[in-house]
Amino acid sequence: MSVALRPRQLSSGTQEAFQSGFDALQTQCVDDVWKAPVGWQPPAFARTISQPAEVSGPGTYDGRATRALRFLPTTAKDADGWHFNRTDLPEQLPITAMLANVSQADRAIILRAGSNANRVRMTEHIVCHRLGLGIDNLKIELASEDPPLFDVGSMPIVEALSQAGIVEDTNRPLRYVTPAEPVVLMHPNNGGFLLWEPAENGEKKLSLDVAIDFQTAIGKERIQLDLYEDAFRHGAVARTNCSASERKKMKFLGWMVADFRHTGYTSSNILVAGRDGYVNDPRLVLGNGKALEAVWHRTCLDLIAALSLLPPGTRPAGKITSYKSGHVLDVRFLTILQAQGLLSVVA
Repeated sequence: MSVALRPRQLSSGTQEAFQSGFDALQTQCVDDVWKAPVGWQPPAFARTISQPAEVSGPGTYDGRATRALRFLPTTAKDADGWHFNRTDLPEQLPITAMLANVSQADRAIILRAGSNANRVRMTEHIVCHRLGLGIDNLKIELASEDPPLFDVGSMPIVEALSQAGIVEDTNRPLRYVTPAEPVVLMHPNNGGFLLWEPAENGEKKLSLDVAIDFQTAIGKERIQLDLYEDAFRHGAVARTNCSASERKKMKFLGWMVADFRHTGYTSSNILVAGRDGYVNDPRLVLGNGKALEAVWHRTCLDLIAALSLLPPGTRPAGKITSYKSGHVLDVRFLTILQAQGLLSVVA
């Protein structure tokens, strides 16, 4: 990409601000690259699983409780997309995983439909598998708003869905969407941005360039990849992360606030980073000793999850660059693109 690129600004921000952020990104080395095999192409038809699958583990927000997710294949009668069904709320409709149902996206993406009680928290760790594994249509049953949290990122879900078998439905062709011109949304404070460049020559593949810059031992990390199953599987072991000071604050608040007191975070299922070093051992460590767990989590369980909230039956194409972004910017970016009709089908 040329540094002379002048993408369309989706909201506040200037070409100068974008150029400054883009130049900062270019100073970061690329730590790891995962390209799809030569000749690989995304599927033409929607996919679902061939039989039910189930996973369970300690709750994300109440680690004392065991929480389960049951994944069910869709049938010809079912609508496209991923649909959460709260079995403990029998009078509520399923919650479709789409941008219109995002009720909150600060520390996690919360999906809600109808009643305020009919919601699911930390959905990014679930819906990321829609694009990560290429499973377009699915039903998920759970008995609370609290999904399980695992010691190995989302790998239990990856393995359960893979073992259930993934099948193609030739009656449901997929639509691949891309903007007609480069578009960018700037972060209001930190110089970060999200940039989506159009697919070229009818190419339906999605490429990602993701960089983070934390003021902890995590520091600067950057990866480039094509979105295909092997790359997603590689990064799916990455856990969510927090700073050591945030972890101490949560423990302190736990004495006073129940929401924090029973949070299921442990030294096994999250990565804790101090200013000068990690509190626990990071994963996805390169041969040079640099850990990339945080940027793989940002890519696979955050950004790909947000992209999985695009309309059912659609997948993104082109190239998306994420620099110092997060849930809020991800959801805002995609919502603006959809609201303004800036995404068109790749011919």
